[in-house]
Amino acid sequence: MNNIVPQEYHISVSLRQNLKKHKSKVIWFTGLSGSGKSTLANYVEKKLFEEKFHTCSLDGDNIRAGLNNNLGFSEEDRAENLRRIAEVSNLFLDAGVVVIAAFIAPLEKDRQLVKDIIGRDNFIEIFVNTPLEECEKRDIKGLYKKARAGEIKNFTGVSAPYETPQDPDLIISTEQETILESVRKIISFIKPKLKLENE
Repeated sequence: MNNIVPQEYHISVSLRQNLKKHKSKVIWFTGLSGSGKSTLANYVEKKLFEEKFHTCSLDGDNIRAGLNNNLGFSEEDRAENLRRIAEVSNLFLDAGVVVIAAFIAPLEKDRQLVKDIIGRDNFIEIFVNTPLEECEKRDIKGLYKKARAGEIKNFTGVSAPYETPQDPDLIISTEQETILESVRKIISFIKPKLKLENE
């Protein structure tokens, strides 16, 4: 590691943000499988994109199919999965991009690690608070059924824990509001945080 020297770039983060006309942030959706994280993340990104924000989506499928395809679902591998995601998010932050991240991230210590890597000022945590029973009803992929049958090991909510976020920036209850109501609430919350100081 001693031969690693950080590169100094001529183009700063602030210059990139000024070019794009908005701040870069990581908007992190956490919740159980089936809670609605990815659905909400997709709608939020679509809305931001329509309003000329530069965005990038990261979720379990596109990360585990490539960058993290050598990781399983043990507690250690899940922690490494999230660490790598946080580092990738930092690269996008440096590029002036709004990162939309949707991950279960079941343990508080791992979510804290992500916050520490990204930096609290750049991190917006949205807890999609959908009860386990409701998530199981929505089980389109049949994952809960397989987990209950013992076919999937270390499945969050069944054979592995999900620790409720201690201090999320925003809580969304998909049982009590429509997708569009939730999206409006999220957009109203995050847009002021994406404004540049000189606007």
